[in-house]
Amino acid sequence: MFETFAKGLSDLFLKSGFVAFFQDEGWKNVIMIAIACILMYLAIVKQYEPLLLLPIAFGMLLVNIPLGGVMDYPKMVLEPLSAMPHDGTHFQTVALAGADGSVYEFFINTNSQQYANGGLLYYLYQGVKLGIYPPLIFLGIGCMTDFGPLIANPKSFLLGAAAQIGIFITFVGAILLGFTSKEAASIGIIGGADGPTAIYTTGKLAPHLLGPIAVAAYSYMALVPVIQPPIMKLLTTKKERAVVMEQLRPVSRTEKIVFPVIVTLVVCLLVPSATPLVGMLMLGNLFKESGVVDRLVKTAQNELMNIITIFLGTTVGATASAERFLTAQTLGIIFLGLAAFCVGTATGVLFGKLMYVVTKGKVNPLIGSAGVSAVPMAARVSQKVGAKENPTNFLLMHAMGPNVAGVIGSGVAAGVLISLFQ
Repeated sequence: MFETFAKGLSDLFLKSGFVAFFQDEGWKNVIMIAIACILMYLAIVKQYEPLLLLPIAFGMLLVNIPLGGVMDYPKMVLEPLSAMPHDGTHFQTVALAGADGSVYEFFINTNSQQYANGGLLYYLYQGVKLGIYPPLIFLGIGCMTDFGPLIANPKSFLLGAAAQIGIFITFVGAILLGFTSKEAASIGIIGGADGPTAIYTTGKLAPHLLGPIAVAAYSYMALVPVIQPPIMKLLTTKKERAVVMEQLRPVSRTEKIVFPVIVTLVVCLLVPSATPLVGMLMLGNLFKESGVVDRLVKTAQNELMNIITIFLGTTVGATASAERFLTAQTLGIIFLGLAAFCVGTATGVLFGKLMYVVTKGKVNPLIGSAGVSAVPMAARVSQKVGAKENPTNFLLMHAMGPNVAGVIGSGVAAGVLISLFQ
């Protein structure tokens, strides 16, 4: 009995994930688990985008546990037959080539088809693969967004558009480095600093790159307060950073209600591929501004947003398996993603400088950096950098204009890229 018990323990250990760490390339799983732990540290201790970085990190941890099977595909199990049946059984033939070049035929009983279930996260991941989760995230964002500053200062649209230039410059750079057009488009969209848009675009064009692109996109979004200020200070003078802008005009309720309808019609007719993202964003905003569907607004802002965030973050993290993530290609994606984000910030600031000249000093160029769509963090960074030069300066509401314009702009950019390369 003792021997049986000992053999059982031995078999259990040999089938455990611990043993798998020492087999084949198990060391890669160890590295990925370490990376996942670092991301969890950044989310919990440093509070870098914890709502998404934490589930992404844990999804990465789960998928890299050997034999865990959380992302296993469902498999068809068929009963082979030794000869052609003559009893009315439904069958199909499967031809396989042998090592000597000979072809062998097998008869498969199609009546006995069964499926071995896939992993939990495989099924939840279908919401990413089918493009369901990102538009629902946009619905929640729309319910939480005030487009008033953008409506009050329509010129902010230009700053939001300018910040998207980084997407297309990086796209060209990725092509030159040997990425395919679909991969380059997915990498370039990181420059929009919009996680759901990056995930949606990559899911359509290059799903095999979803893990590294998602991690890069959310990491750079979390590092907005670290990455942007040096670029902003490098490209502006002390005098420009100290500019005090005029107070924005009040925006009527009617304007706020009409705005999402007009944007939906114009943008979606111009770029139909952007309809899922921009349409859901504007639907959420219409819910908010209409004032007649408070229950829907609360659900989209809270319960729905939280549920989708958990599913999206965890399953996207689960695509970062060791064999996909630990490659030279991933390092290239992370580098290009950083370049895209920096170029987007720079082009936004430079266009702000142009507006500063055209308006004879009435526009503070710092608000151009908020054209990337990291809402509202990028706008807060504009406020913080401006306040250091002039403590009486309040740029937050002015920066929110290009910031929310950047959300629309990144959705349009994604639609353009999908239209061109899908």
